[in-house]
Amino acid sequence: MTQILDGKALAQRQQTALQAQVADLTAQGHRPPGLAVVMVGDNPASAAYVRNKERACDRIGIASLGRHLPGDTPQAVVLALIQQLNADERVDGILLQLPVPEHLDAIALLNAIDPDKDVDGLHPVNLGRLVRGEPGLRSCTPAGVMALLADGGVDPTGQQAVVLGRSILVGKPMVLMLSAANATVTLAHSRTRDLPQVTRSADILVAAVGRPGLITPDYVKPGAVVIDVGINRVATPDGKGKLVGDVDYDAVAPLAQAITPVPGGVGPMTVAMLMHNTVWSYGKRCPGVIPA
Repeated sequence: MTQILDGKALAQRQQTALQAQVADLTAQGHRPPGLAVVMVGDNPASAAYVRNKERACDRIGIASLGRHLPGDTPQAVVLALIQQLNADERVDGILLQLPVPEHLDAIALLNAIDPDKDVDGLHPVNLGRLVRGEPGLRSCTPAGVMALLADGGVDPTGQQAVVLGRSILVGKPMVLMLSAANATVTLAHSRTRDLPQVTRSADILVAAVGRPGLITPDYVKPGAVVIDVGINRVATPDGKGKLVGDVDYDAVAPLAQAITPVPGGVGPMTVAMLMHNTVWSYGKRCPGVIPA
């Protein structure tokens, strides 16, 4: 029987543990951890993601210190806000919600975030720490995938892993994390020749390309662990639309040893790891307050 890797349930357990930790901090008279999500413009999907993050902060007791700026805000103003948040002692984590409007230089803004407050794990310093195997803030989505694998009893050691998608947000750090967990990893992408043959070699297949239903049974080795990072909204006959992943779930699930659903798989873990990173950053910035 296929094991369902339930990210929603694991995220709830992790957030409950963080909630207890933060409650203990505040009961001792310490300030709560603080997260600042910076959003520029009115992208509906981004707004929904920000609301989810703010609700998670409320549940856990993390202070939400973010700002929502108009879509025409100049680069210099966003940069000044980031620098202000870097200097704010109440802020342990800063996240720039992507995508930003086209007139803004997202890379320059991301690089302006203090690496020790970069809870999205996208600063070159934190990516360098990941490459070197040093402690640091890790990209939330691939870190969530690793937590799901561990919770499901999936040990990557010695396994063949294929990561489909080479973004700096998911694919590339995912390769590094799986490699650090002793998997043998192949990075595949849109230019990979005979993609189904490559993905069928995987004991662990991670799909992160943003193409609904791309992964069909032809792409999957029987008994593989299939991790679906894709979140795609597709039209339905009633006009409401629904969320689907990069994996044709109904067709692939019977073949898999384990699989993540969409929604309810990797998505909730991304938010949970953001909360984890914020509390971890707090602990590093306030030595002795949180036990090592």
